[in-house]
Amino acid sequence: MVEQTKYAEPVRSTWALGTPELTDYYDNEWGLPVFDESGVFERLSLEAFQSGLSWLTILRKREAFRDAFANFDIERVAAFDEPDIERLLGNEGIIRNRAKITATIANAGAILGLHTRGATLSNLVWAFMPERSPQPRSDAEVPSASPESVALAKALKRQGFRFVGPTTAYALMTAIGIADVHLMTSHRRGCSGLWNSDGTRTEEGRRLAASAGEAVAHLLA
Repeated sequence: MVEQTKYAEPVRSTWALGTPELTDYYDNEWGLPVFDESGVFERLSLEAFQSGLSWLTILRKREAFRDAFANFDIERVAAFDEPDIERLLGNEGIIRNRAKITATIANAGAILGLHTRGATLSNLVWAFMPERSPQPRSDAEVPSASPESVALAKALKRQGFRFVGPTTAYALMTAIGIADVHLMTSHRRGCSGLWNSDGTRTEEGRRLAASAGEAVAHLLA
């Protein structure tokens, strides 16, 4: 983790400076590992809803999304039907986009499909943890996709997931610690405990990637 003197000002990405909500999200959540199925499903869904919009818009609607999608309970969302879709389309608290709503429901069903094949969404996405994370020194050096996110998007689509392109996949990966794109000078660099400051995996990062890869090897063969 990057060391800061006690007098140093925290260094954050520019996007995290706009509002207190964004700063709090950056300082306390972005880049920290998420492994539970509903948690990964929620973040995948929110990243998909964010496509074409600002993250602040999604962040401010997050609780409304949780209420609308049964706190991202996978079995409950997978069972949503046309009346539920109409209910969601009438919900002013969320993004009322039919394609994104139906994709979220379909993705819940795809997760249940993974479960029947002895796999989890969590292991599937963590299996694409890169060997190295970027080492950005400015916002301009932070990538929007990676070879791993391209491969992850393809793997998700093969399993029936929708609205999961390489950019959305990479946003998910960086949000839950699968890749570390905090600036090299940031006080949050290495916050996941899975990455060293130089972009190499920690011992725990290596163990986690290997375990996730083994758990879904039968899907990726």
